[in-house]
Amino acid sequence: MNNEALTRYVANFVDELYRSGLTDVVISPGSRSTPLAMTFAEHPNIQHWVNLDERSAAFFALGMAKQQNRAVAIVCTSGTAAANYYPAIVEAYYSRVPLLVLTADRPHELRDVGAPQAIEQIKMYGEYVKWFHEMALPDDTPSLLEYVRGKASRSINTAVGGNPGPVHLNFPFREPLLPDFSINDLWGEQNVSAYHYYSDGERRLNEGQLDFLISQIAEYQNGIIVCGPQMSDGLVKKIIELSKCWCLPIFADPLSQLRAGKHDKENVIEGYDAILKSKQIRDKLNPDFIIRFGAMPVSKPYLLFLKEKKNTLHFVIEHHEGYREPVGLPAQFIFADPILLCQDLMSSGRLSFDQNWLKTMLNMNEVTKQSLLQETSEQVFTEGHIIKYLSESVPDQSIIYVGNSMPIRDMDTFFMNTPKQLKIVANRGANGIDGLTSSALGAAAHGEKVTLIIGDLSFFHDFNGLLLAKQYRVNLTVVLINNNGGGIFSFLPQATNNTEHFEVLFGTPMDIDFEHIVTMYGGNYSNPTSWSEFQQLLAQSHQQAGLSVIEVQTNRSENAEWHRQKWIQIEKELLALFEG
Repeated sequence: MNNEALTRYVANFVDELYRSGLTDVVISPGSRSTPLAMTFAEHPNIQHWVNLDERSAAFFALGMAKQQNRAVAIVCTSGTAAANYYPAIVEAYYSRVPLLVLTADRPHELRDVGAPQAIEQIKMYGEYVKWFHEMALPDDTPSLLEYVRGKASRSINTAVGGNPGPVHLNFPFREPLLPDFSINDLWGEQNVSAYHYYSDGERRLNEGQLDFLISQIAEYQNGIIVCGPQMSDGLVKKIIELSKCWCLPIFADPLSQLRAGKHDKENVIEGYDAILKSKQIRDKLNPDFIIRFGAMPVSKPYLLFLKEKKNTLHFVIEHHEGYREPVGLPAQFIFADPILLCQDLMSSGRLSFDQNWLKTMLNMNEVTKQSLLQETSEQVFTEGHIIKYLSESVPDQSIIYVGNSMPIRDMDTFFMNTPKQLKIVANRGANGIDGLTSSALGAAAHGEKVTLIIGDLSFFHDFNGLLLAKQYRVNLTVVLINNNGGGIFSFLPQATNNTEHFEVLFGTPMDIDFEHIVTMYGGNYSNPTSWSEFQQLLAQSHQQAGLSVIEVQTNRSENAEWHRQKWIQIEKELLALFEG
């Protein structure tokens, strides 16, 4: 194989990706991936980012794809480099984020013979990709150039179509690996549009299906609209309209995009997680039906609530397909465009539901909010109130990227409705603690104002990602909650039942001075001692370039007890509301 054949093959592939909508690629250096890496870097319309760590690179691309709502490509060499993509690919699959995974490989004659850096890469990601294809060996015959453009176009459209997700193409390359960019008509096919054009029609219930759905709920009085994690602004508006039309409360997950923005939030119940923590309160609430949009909410009390309401009709709305229902109770899955479904439900005739049910929910929500937002000591840091002060201080038109374990749960409880136009994002596909800093940097890479709230274990898990902030001067504010270990385990039975092994196996204190790590990557570090200083530092961080880390130190056991006292207080006040 000569260099011209290699060059034309790869150049036609890369160019077709651009024509199909690709604008960004994240490259991890390596030898066997040289043809792909250099050709992407040469293409005038694709921005390339270099990340030395493949695990971080894949999460960086995931965060970028999530923010831009478009596919992002990742490129690596053969061997274990490709294996390091695995966690992010799993997350992308479950959170429905389009990634184009391009792995270089040894040619067939060097596989399974003990050649260096040669592992089995055929379908190595198993069921976690929507499509896998082993690419043909490069050649520049007309049929091969048509082939390579066809596979490029198909890969992008498969990644973004239906439920978005990752696609994997494996490229075997023989040496020599250097492309020759001096050849004529390098990119080929200059006067054509994308190789394939894909169109996707409406997914809508027919009249009979709609009538059947309406007939099932028309006889009832007490319903709930639930919205879990989702990213569509259009759906937010339609859910609000449906709620107002039917006089139904909305249980709004923090990742539903319903709690922030200028839309009407009169029926939005953001305190439902705290309300449902009490078994006595759950027993008093008996909805006839629940209609859920988006993924399963973060809230564990909501999941317990569902398990206890075995006679409640449960409808799950999915745009294309899927079975996101972990409760295990009977549910009706409706595969339709959720925006169109809301329109059709409203236009099918006004249903009348019990306004006293809505009023009860709104009263409970108000009581809960007042209790949760009670002022605390200026010098005592409580993890829940970090969310309160953060939401007050982050700039309008910005993104809050939320870490897993305790941060997302505190976000669920303490992030209240706000007129600020904020996008709340998290990696809630597989819910892991890995790659969160890299994902937030990916979301911020194109200039968006992003604030990452993260625990110390998650921050430790992704130090390598901080190099991207230094390399590209990405502006990112990190609120680092340091309780010296795994704070979420303090709420589980092992914290009190097996105290002998708790700290070693679950508490996992690290005793790390994070300031040295932050400054090593050229970041700005601060450690506030009061809430007013915390808010001041947050405001300052969004005015300065590069990485800013604000470390808030808390105590795990004190934090767990503070939360428990809050739940007791809220339960008491809600029971009084019912008795009154």
